[in-house]
Amino acid sequence: MSWDAIVGHDQQIRVLKTALGTDRLAHAYLFAGPEGAGKESVAFEIAKILNCRHTEAVVEHGACGACESCRQAERFMHPNIEYLFPVEAALLDPSDPSKKENKKLSEARERYEALIEEKKRNPFFTPAMERSMGILTEQVVMLQQKASLAPRDGGKKVFIISQAERLHPSAANKLLKLLEEPPAHVVFLLVSSRPESVLPTIRSRCQTITFSRVKPVALDAWISRSAPDIDEIERRFIVSFSRGNLRSAAELLSARSGEGAAPAMVRLRDQAIDWLRNLLTPSRFLEAISACEEVSKNLSRPEQLMFLGSLLLFFQDVSRRSIDADYPDLNNPDIGVSVNRFVKAFPARDLLRASTLIEEAIRSIERNASTILVMTGLTAELKRVLAGKR
Repeated sequence: MSWDAIVGHDQQIRVLKTALGTDRLAHAYLFAGPEGAGKESVAFEIAKILNCRHTEAVVEHGACGACESCRQAERFMHPNIEYLFPVEAALLDPSDPSKKENKKLSEARERYEALIEEKKRNPFFTPAMERSMGILTEQVVMLQQKASLAPRDGGKKVFIISQAERLHPSAANKLLKLLEEPPAHVVFLLVSSRPESVLPTIRSRCQTITFSRVKPVALDAWISRSAPDIDEIERRFIVSFSRGNLRSAAELLSARSGEGAAPAMVRLRDQAIDWLRNLLTPSRFLEAISACEEVSKNLSRPEQLMFLGSLLLFFQDVSRRSIDADYPDLNNPDIGVSVNRFVKAFPARDLLRASTLIEEAIRSIERNASTILVMTGLTAELKRVLAGKR
């Protein structure tokens, strides 16, 4: 990766370039912003720059990506770069070495390695083990031990702490001691989508850089570079669907089949519109409830999220046509007739509340809630809201 590979965030990169170029990089940063904004990709670029062996113009252009140091960083095997995220306690159990290969530990290690592999494939992916209680004290203790050691090959030790808001209280207090008296050779890069939940005393010892969702223009350009064969309809669909979330956009690109991502999305969108139509037809409400089980059993998690996300885009089109009957730039131009019919059939409905319900359902599924329970609850609530009931 290099600076050119970072998607958006030109102002934030200028700040970091200036700090690197004038040797005024702070000892600790808090990268704050919404999920999928690409904060961690910037953190890894800083870590690579501080250890890249091709030092010529590295500040201006970023890490070379070709030297052994950069290759080690990309494989998550660099001795100077530590990446912390919430893991299961089983991985940190200091029990008898002879018992380390028990089934519980082996399974936990497999889950951990699967997350790292996904992170390698998608740099915008944020890993967290489901059974984790957060970033644990043992993880920070190991970090303290590594911070006391000099970096190899004259670089810097860089500790990237993902989801810093999930630091266990005792772990946060131990990290605070490190931040109060940081070794000169260490840089801390804390990353959080909920910075208000990070311990205030930790926040006060970090320089905060705030990131926002990637703008459509930057996302569109990145998709074009990443998939040169993509057609305009497919690209626009992904830009609209991901709504500035790089993780979502990358997942959609990687899921593209030979026929492209757009046809698959269109099928899911049409399925979602059929579900919405049944939900709003009194004689077909039970069919809408039955469809919840089908979505739960027959669709993968990414497909479930696409199903719900397509409804958000549909309601966005409805909202725009409610304001301007001739609004031209719809997310779903091929079903403009259906959009207009909805506007006429359900005037002055609370589309904001309906969209909020769908976004809440998306977040619940992302957090591994029961899809059938989420969908059933959404069906009932959405029917009530679109019927004009409070």
